[in-house]
Amino acid sequence: MRGITRALAGCWALMLAAPFAAAETDEEVANSDRISELERKVSVLTDELERTRADQGVPEELELESNWGLGPAASKVYDVTRGISIGGYGQGHYTNYVADSDGNKNEADLLRAVLYFGYKWSDSILFNSEIEFEHATTEATETSGGGSVSVEFATLDFLLAEYANLRTGLMLIPMGFLNEMHEPPFFFGVHRPDVERYIIPSTWRENGVGLFGSFFDDLISYKAYVVNGMNAKGFRPDGLREGRQNGSEALAEDLAFVSRIDVEPLEGLLVGGSVYVGKSGQDQKIDGTKIPDALTTIWEFHSEYKAYGLSLRGLITGARVADNGQLSDALIAIGDLDPGEGIGGEMLGGYVEAAYDIMPLIDADTTMALEPFFRWERYDTQRGMAEGFDSDGNDDVWSYTTGFSFLPIPNVVIKADYRRRNAQSGNKPDEVNLGFGYVF
Repeated sequence: MRGITRALAGCWALMLAAPFAAAETDEEVANSDRISELERKVSVLTDELERTRADQGVPEELELESNWGLGPAASKVYDVTRGISIGGYGQGHYTNYVADSDGNKNEADLLRAVLYFGYKWSDSILFNSEIEFEHATTEATETSGGGSVSVEFATLDFLLAEYANLRTGLMLIPMGFLNEMHEPPFFFGVHRPDVERYIIPSTWRENGVGLFGSFFDDLISYKAYVVNGMNAKGFRPDGLREGRQNGSEALAEDLAFVSRIDVEPLEGLLVGGSVYVGKSGQDQKIDGTKIPDALTTIWEFHSEYKAYGLSLRGLITGARVADNGQLSDALIAIGDLDPGEGIGGEMLGGYVEAAYDIMPLIDADTTMALEPFFRWERYDTQRGMAEGFDSDGNDDVWSYTTGFSFLPIPNVVIKADYRRRNAQSGNKPDEVNLGFGYVF
């Protein structure tokens, strides 16, 4: 590369010096021939420099757009011609607990710093991945147990046809709005909706293989995967989050099936749904106690409309855990639950959200966005309890969040909101949240 650069510099120097040579006619003709030859060599060297740049995998600067339901930054590898793709996102927040009687401390946290690495070998074969750093450090501190470094997803895609493509690896489960597209400029609120944390346990990924594609010029898109099942040993009264295995030496005695379909009948309108089904017992026996099969079913329906600065979003989701009474007894026996605590056999939740970009009303030519929003949530992770177990009421929650997102450029967001949560019983303090996020 350095030799090519020196050769280019020498060629340009000769070209610039040539017009000042002796002005005799024969010499002018000779100089003209020399200049033509030098121009040809410069063109050849320039082409070689571009080929070298491509071979070394220098990332291209690309406009961010979503591909196959992934976040725009996570989608960059699909748009490069060959070689390396690098992207990322991050977010941080400050949370002030209002009138809290449970002793929660106000918190400032660099929640995530994420890097996307991809490589495209050909038009049909590519690798994509997300490496996530949480809470700024993996070391324990006086105020926390420390963060983590995790592979959020790592997949090989084989792009065979628009209607049928193959994916394998550690895959994001295609459920809800945020599990696949969770980059902070593209959702409202400093924190993700509770419904998409406790019932749909975002961010949720498992090892597996499956198909994805679309029909009729992206009018209909789908995903269908087989993945390792969840681990019921991690289920808790407040939801399914700790049942995720996240690709780390995951037990795979029980497999699960997940599928999703989306339809875009009009520009800006999306409707769809997904379902996950699989046993979660993983054939475990702990300290002589058998973990039951705990067939787990999660479903959700979603709809979104975006046009003219207006954003509307709605989602309803539910889960059913079979053998929840036996599972609760088993978790109590091995010490993972306190006596009397129980796993919900049924869970139900949903939210609606509305936002409007008011910045065009202030400046019609601006590229900035200022979007006030409001979100209402309702969820209950102990809706159906087995005989002998009662809901504690603390996981039956109404939540109201209002605030705004300000985007000085599309890749950077500043957020603020006020969140109020009321439980059937127990105390959940109000919150004032400030945050920022970025993608590249």
